[in-house]
Formats: sequence, C-alpha cells, structure tokens
Amino acid sequence: MGAYGQQLSKPNVVFIIADDLGYGDLSCFGQEKFLTPNIDRLALNGTRFTRSYSGTTVSAPSRASLMTGLHTGHASIRGNKEMEPEGQFPLPENTYTLFHLFKNAGYKTGAFGKWGLGYPGSTGDPIHQGVDEFFGYNCQRLAHNYYPGHLWRNQKRIELPENDNGRSGAYAQDLIQKEILSFISNNKGNPFFLYAPIVLPHAELIVPEDSIIQQFRGKFPETPYRGIDAGPSFRKGGYASQEHPRATHAAMVKRIDVYVGQIIERLKAEGIYENTLIVFTSDNGPHREGGGDPDFFNSNGIYRGYKRDLYEGGIRVPTVVSWKGHVAAGEENSFAFAFWDYMPTFAELLGVEYPKPTDGVSVLPTFLNRDGQKSRDFFYFEFLEMDGKQAVIQSDWKLIHQSIRKNPTFELYNLASDPSENHNIISLYPEKAEELRKIMQCARTDDRAWKLYND
Repeated sequence: MGAYGQQLSKPNVVFIIADDLGYGDLSCFGQEKFLTPNIDRLALNGTRFTRSYSGTTVSAPSRASLMTGLHTGHASIRGNKEMEPEGQFPLPENTYTLFHLFKNAGYKTGAFGKWGLGYPGSTGDPIHQGVDEFFGYNCQRLAHNYYPGHLWRNQKRIELPENDNGRSGAYAQDLIQKEILSFISNNKGNPFFLYAPIVLPHAELIVPEDSIIQQFRGKFPETPYRGIDAGPSFRKGGYASQEHPRATHAAMVKRIDVYVGQIIERLKAEGIYENTLIVFTSDNGPHREGGGDPDFFNSNGIYRGYKRDLYEGGIRVPTVVSWKGHVAAGEENSFAFAFWDYMPTFAELLGVEYPKPTDGVSVLPTFLNRDGQKSRDFFYFEFLEMDGKQAVIQSDWKLIHQSIRKNPTFELYNLASDPSENHNIISLYPEKAEELRKIMQCARTDDRAWKLYND
C-alpha cells in the first residue's frame, strides 16, 4: 500500500488537459495579452509546477504516456496514426490504464472530450479501457472541427443535425462541458476520476459568437487565415477559415478558463471541492496551425520550440495541482516530472499496487509537500514525424537527436544556464553528450508499428 493511502480519505480526482496550450498561454504563467482568472485562482489555491513535461510533443502518444505510465520509448502508441474511417491506432487489449487503476480502487470513471487512443469498437475504445462514461470525440482528426456532424456517448453515435450543411448550431466543447458538470453532480456521493481532455485551443480556430469573442475582436492586429470551407475535408479534419485568428485564440483560451471555473463551482456547489484533487495541464506545446500565432502571444514563454519540437517549448507544459489542505497554496515548484509519473503518483495516492511496469516515479510527496520524494535518473522522449527525433534529459543536461532517418545530428544543452536552448554546447562537452547518447540508445524498445530508425 502507498505511503499515504492509509492516511487520506479517497479524494475525487479531476484531471483537465488542454489541447496544444503553450507554457505561456496562461496569465499565471506569464501571458500578458489576456487574463485567465479562474486558472490563476486555482494556482493561488494550489501549486504551479514550472518544470512539468508532457508525454511527448503531439497528442496521441503524449496521452498514451499519461494513460499507461510509460514514456514514448515503451508505450504502445508512439505517434499519431490515423485509422479509417474514423479514429486512431488503438491501445492494445491488455493495456492497464489510469481508468483501470481508479476502477479497481472503487472509483467511478468518466472521460469527456477528445480521446484519440482507438477507433470506435476497437480495443482502444474508451469503454474497453476502463472508462465507465465517455462523451466526446473518439477521433482526434475530427476533433479539429468544433461543429462536427456527430459525437460519441460510449459506443453510441450521437448525431448533431444542428451542424448539418455547414451550419454552426452546436459547439461541441460546450456540449461536452455540460456532460462534465452532470458527471460531477451525478457522482457526488461516491469517489470519481474525471478525465477532461478539453479540445481547445487546438486548431481550427473558432468559437461561438458570444461575449467571450466579442471582448477580443478588434483588440489585436490580424492576418486572416484562409482554410477549408467546403469540399471533402470540410469538417473532416480540415481547418476552417478565420478572419480574426488572434482574437479567436485568446477567446478559446479564455473559454477554457470559463470551463475550469464552472467545474470548480460545481464541485463547491455539490460540497465535494475540498475532497477533490485537481490537475490542470496541456498535452504538448503550442501549435502553428489554422492561423495559430504563438509568437504573437509568446505562448511558449522563454522556451524554444513549438508542437512537434523536442525543445522545451514543445514538451514543457503549464501545470497546476490543487487540493485544499493537502497541496501547498500559492506556491511555485520546479521539481521535474512528466506524464508517465501520474500513474505511480495516483497509485500511491489510492494506496494500491500498480500491476504493470512503469517508467514513472510517484511525485505524490512533492504534490503534498512531504518528505520521501524519490529521484529519477532521466527523462526520455521520442517523436516519429519529421524524420524522427529523440531527447534525453538528465538533471540539467539535455541531448536532442534530430532528423534521425535523414541527416542525424545531436545537440547538447544545459537547461540551468540556458533554459531557452540557444547555445548548442556539444563541442564543449563531448563526454557528457556521449553519456546521454548511450542512455538514449538503451531507453527504448523497438516496436514494428512505430519505426524510429531506418532498417
């Protein structure tokens, strides 16, 4: 049994993950062009973690790392791989996920938002991976579009005729938010694990015409984005045109903030806020798609890189953890951890054993500001697109392997002296680079479905 499992009552756990939200997209992490007061308040009541890493630099493998407690050198999903007609490469049948962990501890489990870990009816379908209630997009490609023709409730396809023929009658994330709030109310009498993978602010850039967008329209200089507004890719993954992409990005992040505020208010209204651990984070760095302009908003803060990079800007994500009376309030913590650490962390919280191998280390002592935090040797990341990339971080040293299948090169950085990764110092420290390269070689296992190297 975990160190704290006997001492703590079973808290509810709400895990909110935004889509392509950059490190600097929240005002509590430095955003200056707009405010996110509800998330800021969550941070004031909890701890901001400034060196929190995602699973990798794109959606499906990052979330697979979160769900399985494995980094991308071991996880069964290591890239975005589309399956026709709808969905992505599935988690295998024998996968042990966070949902199984919580269900085995007596929790009700719910997932509301974007899935992307297995097409409908596959072994990776949410209801085959320990999810009691699912509502949202099964397919992350279709989740590019906020006025879709359908969503899914468990294995039932829910048609949205309000969006037929190019109409914009039902904004999907608003529908998903209603289901999130209902799940909280319906399960206030028993412990629950609520996974809320919010689709915003991923492209396409579009929000309803309401007060949120109205406060930003005309505030920023704009370059209209010309996208796909008809044809076979319209609302099948293509990004719609947007006359005001910057205002829309700000409004989308603001809308996330409103959703977070509503979740907190519902927890309070149901009398369960004080016994709920809340995590807010993002799946990877900011995107530059569909008119996205992270440079204008300084969305990656001081960090170099974007989504699809293994520089810090692609994998370091804003993270807030809050639990009244247990997580320190108003604190900032620079302890380094990654998505694959949540599995052992929650196992220790629940006081249960984790029956499968994990690459993670429980960071519960750090969350609860207690002694006993175990150290780790290294972090490992890989990315299969763009000719393949790898990264190893050990303490403050970071080695990146670029363009593996075409023109392989290595870069070495010291994150303590150069957090923005401006100075490749591999020529000054060849022995350190070789030490990290050997770790990189041993950190992963080959998988025929996910080819990183040329044969």
